[in-house]
Amino acid sequence: MLKVAKNPQIIARAVLQAEADAIRDAIDRIDEQFDLAVDAILNTTGRVVVSGVGKSALIGQKIVATMNSTGTPALFMHAADAIHGDLGMIQPNDIVLLLSKSGNTAEIKSLLPMLRDKGVKLIALVGDPNSVLGRQADFVLHAYAAREADSLDLAPTTSTTVALAIGDALAVSLLEIRGFTRQDFAQHHPGGSLGKKLYLKVADIFPHHGCPTVSTYTLIKDVILEISAKRLGATAVLHEDGTLAGIITDGDIRRTASMHASFWELTAADIMTTTPVCIDPDAFAINALQLMEDRNISQLVVYNQAKVVGFIHLHDLLREGLV
Repeated sequence: MLKVAKNPQIIARAVLQAEADAIRDAIDRIDEQFDLAVDAILNTTGRVVVSGVGKSALIGQKIVATMNSTGTPALFMHAADAIHGDLGMIQPNDIVLLLSKSGNTAEIKSLLPMLRDKGVKLIALVGDPNSVLGRQADFVLHAYAAREADSLDLAPTTSTTVALAIGDALAVSLLEIRGFTRQDFAQHHPGGSLGKKLYLKVADIFPHHGCPTVSTYTLIKDVILEISAKRLGATAVLHEDGTLAGIITDGDIRRTASMHASFWELTAADIMTTTPVCIDPDAFAINALQLMEDRNISQLVVYNQAKVVGFIHLHDLLREGLV
């Protein structure tokens, strides 16, 4: 087994400190060039085409993903592939965001005259504004990092962290200025628990169940049968006109059974809770979950226009991945 001479915790803390310091330094380099780059993207009818090579290409792909999910249409084009045909994906109204630590890599230098021929606006996210890329770009986002985090100053670490952070700053600035909403975000994230928290409503869930109901004068035996048949652990209790009178849960039945000798003679009105917790069908499912947690209950009556229309149970929200 390889013997580690240095403390991994100390190394890890030093890496994180170096990257944190590099991001702090980058804050002071955000200037009017950033404003101009944001304005250019906001005012274009095209997309943001992000490109780079090596580790910069990987950072570029993440920036594209962030932009697409926050309302800025973007795509990734590898700089090496661009000069072998992929350049055709760039349209006249697009804006190109080129990432490079040095700004002098061969692929980037080969790509620049071709981009100029296309007449597209060029944003450089570059470590050296005086590089070939920095000098030829329309807008420069200064992503300088004094050194990498490893002791040899070789592995792209602080430089890629700074580039990613500036890319995030660019995407979030566009998001904020556009007035991008939670609903917009949900449309871009329809899958998974994140999307469901933003768009799934109570109305999308409760119709899958039967709706357990009894009248105020229903005997306990029949109340139990109704709760058992619908398998939601509760039933709504209705007045004769169909309006909501209360709720009975299986817990109510257990507690009442131990307190009343004449248990089987009781009716729903005798044991119901007259202030059931209700939710509207148009409420978001995540709000239903919050209400259950706040009240320490496992089901809610779905209530609309003075009528009981169904139930939503904690298990429904578990199945949907909201918990």
